[in-house]
Amino acid sequence: MGMSAEDKHAASPRGEEWPEAEKAEKLARGAALKWASGVFYRPEKLEGLGQYRNRETQRNRSIQSRLKSTVQSYLEGVNAGLEQLRLAAQEVQSVCQDLGAARWALLDSADRFQGLQQMRALMAEHVQLASVVQVLPQLFSVHEVFSHTLQLLREQHLLEAHAELMMMEHLRDDILSQLHLRGLSSAQATVLSYFGGLQELNESLAKQLWDIVGSSLRLVREDPVLFVTAVRIIEREEKIDNTLLLEATFLPPGRPKGWRQKFYHVLQDTITGAHFHAACMDAEGPGLARHLAALQKDIVSELRVVKDLMVQCVPAHYNILSICTATYHQALTSHLQDILREDLDKQALFLLLEWTLRVYHSSEMMGHPDLHPEVDVSALGPLMSPELVDQTERKYVVKVKASVLEWMQRTLEVEFKEWFREEEPETDHQGFFQSALPVIVMQMLNENIQVASLITDSLQQKIYNMALEELEAFLGRLREALMRCGKEHQKDRTIPKYYISYLLAMLNNNLALSSSISSLHPNMAHREVPASLQTALDRTQKKACQLLLEELLLDLQPLCLQLPSRKWLSGSQLVSSMCEVIDKYAKDFSRVRKPVFTLLLTESEFLVASQYLRALMQKKMVCKSKEERGQLCDRLLQDATQLRELFCGLGLDQSQQSLEAVFALRELICLKDPTLLSLEVLGFVTKYPDVRFEGFSRSPKGKDVKEKAVLLWHSPICVW
Repeated sequence: MGMSAEDKHAASPRGEEWPEAEKAEKLARGAALKWASGVFYRPEKLEGLGQYRNRETQRNRSIQSRLKSTVQSYLEGVNAGLEQLRLAAQEVQSVCQDLGAARWALLDSADRFQGLQQMRALMAEHVQLASVVQVLPQLFSVHEVFSHTLQLLREQHLLEAHAELMMMEHLRDDILSQLHLRGLSSAQATVLSYFGGLQELNESLAKQLWDIVGSSLRLVREDPVLFVTAVRIIEREEKIDNTLLLEATFLPPGRPKGWRQKFYHVLQDTITGAHFHAACMDAEGPGLARHLAALQKDIVSELRVVKDLMVQCVPAHYNILSICTATYHQALTSHLQDILREDLDKQALFLLLEWTLRVYHSSEMMGHPDLHPEVDVSALGPLMSPELVDQTERKYVVKVKASVLEWMQRTLEVEFKEWFREEEPETDHQGFFQSALPVIVMQMLNENIQVASLITDSLQQKIYNMALEELEAFLGRLREALMRCGKEHQKDRTIPKYYISYLLAMLNNNLALSSSISSLHPNMAHREVPASLQTALDRTQKKACQLLLEELLLDLQPLCLQLPSRKWLSGSQLVSSMCEVIDKYAKDFSRVRKPVFTLLLTESEFLVASQYLRALMQKKMVCKSKEERGQLCDRLLQDATQLRELFCGLGLDQSQQSLEAVFALRELICLKDPTLLSLEVLGFVTKYPDVRFEGFSRSPKGKDVKEKAVLLWHSPICVW
């Protein structure tokens, strides 16, 4: 289907004017062609073309009729709107005309309004004068009311006095408020001056109220009515304060009074001043104990009064029991800190720690059945901070340490005084020498540790550590005392008379201390003795053993000086005398317990063997013949055998004896073939490395084997 030139000419301007319509028409034509090509692609379908045309024609007519009706209704609405706009314009024009007429009418009557303004001012003045007339009787009676109110206060009719006081304050505040609203601030001073008596009445009433609050704990038991009256007055004033603060337009002078907060402050100051501001408090142990006991009794008693009586006299929101509990707690905290600033003795420090950490929370005080569960101080924190507790514990340890040091020094002095008595030390049930020293020392230390356990584990551990340190220092002073006593004894061996017995007792005391130290430890599972303390015990034992061996050596020295000599070769009297001395000392040594007894025997036997070897190496005697050398060997054999049997009989095993070196040296002296000397000396030195040919000592020194053989070869006691 083609388009004619006229159609194109007609469509062109419309397309330029409505491009969207042209585009829509093209799309519609395209869609129609597509639909027609799909429907009539077969020749047999063309038969229904007329039906399709009729149907489409009817649908187009239906669409056009709907469009016409829609456009018609739209046009009718537009016409109605235009009509309404026209009517509105007419009404606006009419209103403008009326307003203009009214404006001119107002301008004409402006002068008449000036008279109304004067009438308004007169009306306001009339209202003010009417108000003044109403309050004139009250204003004239102000001073009379003041006098009456003051009289009521003197007679303690507090509620009536407060009612009149509130009335006068209300009158004054109303006048001041009116002046404030009208900007007449200059007149306020006159009003305040006229109502000046209110200040005196307020002060007088407040003084009585705070006196009542200060005596509240007594009044709630004797006359609760007076206390309740004071609380009611305070609540009245608190309500007035809240009302004025909410309005916030004008705040009269003296407001807010804040009497409820003042109530709390007075109550807290009363509690604090009654118990915690003692001007002269005895900080020593007994005085402090009485003070703390009085505090405990008074606080429990007063809190019981608050819980049972005062709570019923005040509103619930006062939370009076919690306030009083916190006040006591905080006051106690400050009070204890003040006490701790003093130089307290150990008893006072212990009392404070025990009272703070044990008594305060116990059923004897804040956990009392009469106070539980309403009174709970767990949320208030500790009376003493952990840092202050630790500081106080350290102070206590220092005081205990000084006391322990003094007692130990005194015990040591008493111990060594007993050495100079004319009697032996006491013995136990087994006959061992002993003294009271270990019992006194250990009992003193153990008591202090046990006392500390009543406070805290940390204090107990501190005291335990201090006890070990002091015990170690005590052992050092004990050694020094032994040395001084030993030097004095060397000057005069008759003083002390029982010197050896007391040394043996000291060894038994040292053993007793060593076995008792483990019992001091707070933890039963830990029984180790600290290394430094064990060293101190060993050194003390060593010093006492050394002094005993020095005594033995002094008694053996005259006999050892005769070794070797021809007098010695001629008989056995010398070794018999030595055995008697050794046996005598062994009997004394038997008064000490076995570990030390065995040690003393071993050291005594070593001392004798060393004296023999030293004497033989000092070249005091020259054997002139083989017969004399043989006699010397026989003498050595007899002496060594007799001494060995003696020590074996005393309980010292042969394997523990050093006399075997004397037997070996005798074999060297008895050697007949000089060519074997080096070999024998090598065997001797290998077996006894401690023996020196210059002498005899515990230290493994000496020359090489060849030099030793040469030395022995040229020895005057040896002739080959």
